[in-house]
Order: sequence, then structure tokens, then C-alpha cells
Amino acid sequence: MPQQAVQAPQAPAPGPAEELPETPSGHPAAAAENPARRWVPRHTYGAIDLGTNNCRLLIARPTEEGFTVIDAFSRVVRLGEGMATSGKLSEGSMDRAVAALAVCAEKLRRRRVSLARSVATEACRRAVNGRHFVERVKRETGICLEIIAPEEEARLAMLGCHRLLEPGDGPALIFDIGGGSTELVLIDTDQGEPRIKCWWSAPWGVVSLTESEGRHFATPEERLAAYGRMRERVRHAFRHFVDLLPANKRDIRLMGTSGTVTTLASVYLALPSYDRRAVDGLKMPASAMRKVSETLSSMDHDGRATFPCIGHERADLVVAGCAILETIMDIWPAETLGVADRGIREGILRSLMARDGHLL
Repeated sequence: MPQQAVQAPQAPAPGPAEELPETPSGHPAAAAENPARRWVPRHTYGAIDLGTNNCRLLIARPTEEGFTVIDAFSRVVRLGEGMATSGKLSEGSMDRAVAALAVCAEKLRRRRVSLARSVATEACRRAVNGRHFVERVKRETGICLEIIAPEEEARLAMLGCHRLLEPGDGPALIFDIGGGSTELVLIDTDQGEPRIKCWWSAPWGVVSLTESEGRHFATPEERLAAYGRMRERVRHAFRHFVDLLPANKRDIRLMGTSGTVTTLASVYLALPSYDRRAVDGLKMPASAMRKVSETLSSMDHDGRATFPCIGHERADLVVAGCAILETIMDIWPAETLGVADRGIREGILRSLMARDGHLL
């Protein structure tokens, strides 16, 4: 499978935003009461991230401190299910994704969103019928999906969560374990705002890696062997990225933004149900994350499903996420792992608002 990397890339220009019929979203009365205000929000912004496994939406308005989310939506659609063998999006997976995107379209209309960007990632990049699917989405929902390159996916994920990094000097590694691929971004924060030093995209995510091994193993020995093979596949896919990493690591900082790390963090915290406030921005010992990964990878499907924040919906995919995560911690051995429940959608919102002159 192809891998993509580039060293010291130039940041790409933000992708095209979809101008929706503009509706009043500012607050002139508030501006009149406080003439010192630098700006009044002119737009309500929307961001859709259609991945290999999930469809996610955020709708927000800018504030002087950043932005306020006014609506959100997330649904597991498994768009890339079966692609490992067929090379195309199945009718069932496209139906699920279109149904979820129809909900997003209704929310965009109801919230009077005037500027939006909707992106699709690895599943649509790889599928032979990806463009056909994009045309269907436009026809049936009105949403203009943009299939973005891995570099842009990595940039948006970094832009969405880098503010949660621990303070420090030297490079930091941010990763995003998706359904069909994993993006690694090495950034330099010595000058304040992050600068991408190098990035890497490997075609292993929780869906693609799970399908490479199968989903159910009867004995602990079979599960252990399958987990080892998963880790070896990921290690092989990351081998060239390792050559780009600095030989003398200092102030090592590591942050993950994905369903894998937020789910495992929930298990670590023993949450009875998912709580974004407890997870987003969490700093946890890397050794504790390894212990959680080792525990889950040794359990059968039903055992993993008993964890409230995993359930049957994620029980078959979480082991692949553990394998990817442990391999990342091997190549970037930080003592602490930062967890971010934010990423591509937040990166899109920040890009759109910055284009309009909002300082975020």
C-alpha cells in the first residue's frame, strides 16, 4: 500500500469554503453597547469531517477568545467497511453515510450556517467510486464534499488541537488514528505558533488494520498473535518516518487526537459514560495507556464490549487502535500522552475564521 511523506512542507492554502445563503448572525446591538469591540461575528461556520468510520459535524460562532460551538453531530457510518477486499465503497456504507450527511445538512440549514467546509478522507481517497459517491452526496444532500490529500488532513488535525500541547521546547509529535489511515505530524513550537517539520501518512487505521486480520479470535494465543502481526504491519509502515525524527530527543511531547485515544482515556478514567470535559486536554502517563492497550488486546470481543465507552459498536475496532498507538509510543517514547477530543473539524473552523480576520 502506498505511504506518503514529506519533509519540512510548506503549509498548503486552506481548501475552498462553501458559501451558503447568508443570514443575519451578528449582534449589532451588542456592538453598539460596547463600541470598543474589535469585530462583530458576521458568519456562523460549519465543518464536516467524513472519515472511514465516522461522520462528524461542528457548527460554531467566533468569539474574542476563540469560538463557541452551538451544535454538533457524530455518527458511526463505517464508510470504508469491506474496502480492503473490494477497493470500493459498498452500497450499504454509502447509504449510511448519505443518511448521516442529510442530518448534517439539516443542521446547517437550521443553524443558518453561512460558511462551511466539508471534507472526506482516506476511504474516499482510495475508493475507485469515491468521486461517484461525492456526486451522489451533492445530489441528495446539497453538501459539497472535498476529498483532501493526506498532507491537508494532517495540517487540519494539528491546527485543531496543538493548543493543548504541554509547554516545552523542541519538537512535538501529534498523531491522528483514523479509520483508514494514520497521520503523524512532527511540529516545532519554538517560535510560538507551530511549524510543521515533517509529516507521514500510513494506510493503516482502525478499520483497514482490523480487516487485514479479521475481527474474532477464539483463544488468547490467537489474539496475542494477531495483535503482534498488527503491530508489525504498523511498524513497517512507519519505518521511513522514523528516519526523519531527530536523533537527540529532548522535552518529548506527544499528543493524540482520535477516537482511539479518547476511548482508551475513558477506559483509564473508568468513566461510566463518555465525558468530553474529562477527556479533552487530559495528560496521562504513557505507561498507563500501554497497560490499557495490553489489557484490551488480550480480551475477547464480548469482554471489550463491557466497557461503557467501548460497547459493541467499537469492540471489534479498538484492538487495531491499540496496536497503532503502542507502535507510535515506541518510536516517540514520551513519558506523558496528551489526549485531545478535537482535530480536523476544529482545524477547519479555525481556518475559516482566520480567513475572515478572526484571531484565534
